[in-house]
Amino acid sequence: METKLKKITICILAVLLFLPFSAQAKKQIPALKDVIGKYFLIGTAVTVDQVEGRDPKAAAIITNQFNSIVAENCMKPMYLEPKEGQFHWAQADSLVQFGLQHGMKVMGHVLAWHSQTAPWMFRNSYGEMPDREEMIKRLHDYITTVVSHFKGKIFGWDVINEAILDDGSYRQSPWYRAIGPEYFELAFKFAHEADPNAELYYNDYSMSNPNKRAAVVKLIHELKAAGCRIDAVGMQSHNGYDYPDLTEYEKSIQAFIAAGVKVQFTELDINMLPNPKRFGGADVGQRFQYDKSLNPYTKGLTKEAQKVFDSQYLAFFRLYRKYASHINRVTLWGVSDNNSWLNNWPVPGRTNYSLLFNRKYQAKPVVKDILDLFK
Repeated sequence: METKLKKITICILAVLLFLPFSAQAKKQIPALKDVIGKYFLIGTAVTVDQVEGRDPKAAAIITNQFNSIVAENCMKPMYLEPKEGQFHWAQADSLVQFGLQHGMKVMGHVLAWHSQTAPWMFRNSYGEMPDREEMIKRLHDYITTVVSHFKGKIFGWDVINEAILDDGSYRQSPWYRAIGPEYFELAFKFAHEADPNAELYYNDYSMSNPNKRAAVVKLIHELKAAGCRIDAVGMQSHNGYDYPDLTEYEKSIQAFIAAGVKVQFTELDINMLPNPKRFGGADVGQRFQYDKSLNPYTKGLTKEAQKVFDSQYLAFFRLYRKYASHINRVTLWGVSDNNSWLNNWPVPGRTNYSLLFNRKYQAKPVVKDILDLFK
């Protein structure tokens, strides 16, 4: 009898000990890359600290959840060539190696941009804009050197970034002013010559804007007519709790597909904070003074705001599921809320909630709902 009671006691203890693990197992959800990755690449923007081991919790999310990465900053022109002829490869090489070691597709961001390019690129020895011939040479030399350095390692390049304004006109960037509209064609051709196997993209924000949409479609046709390779258009998708208009957003997806390219959502996040007056677009140069009214959720989103957050993310991912066969990548701009650029842009010092993983590096409940769309 005593032996029988001991056996029963042991069984009860075993069940009690197992219950927490069983409950935990039920709470576990599949990785984004294991579900969404069957349809298109699912990626994130990463920092050097994350890939070099100084933020191990973020690194664990990156390797467990995503099958694609892009550098948040270290592959931008100002970091790769801060002075003429002096290339700094170490950080970018570290990031690329991290991605390849973990079987990820590594994206290159960005080759030609008016912003975050070292000042020397647009000046001669007199501090003036170089002539057209010299600027074409600089465009060629930079793109050729960078793309050749990473040849065979980068899956695809954002060749030109943010070169069209919301009204559909070309941005009067230094590249445009010095070379003219031909710089689009030249940049794509230089990149293709340096690595014929790399995919090539045009990337921009506010892509649901009808005027910008029409201009980008026109650009796609012009590049194709000039014999350029262009594989996809990147819709940056720095979205907010009440923008963009989903109907116009979908119209842009349809228009780019009809123009003969894939679509990718390259910098996805959702700004849950109110915007300052006169704020617009995603120009990184915008800065506004801190005000408490612009930072209402210092202790977390309210229930109402959380519903809006969930609803917005689900609305966008429903569209991505709908057009999955025409999408090659969705990339979140950051890993978790605590390292989102939106905590400090365009207003420094705020507490934002823009990504799918919270400040404790945990998946938010909406992640399961997103995964269910793709199962």
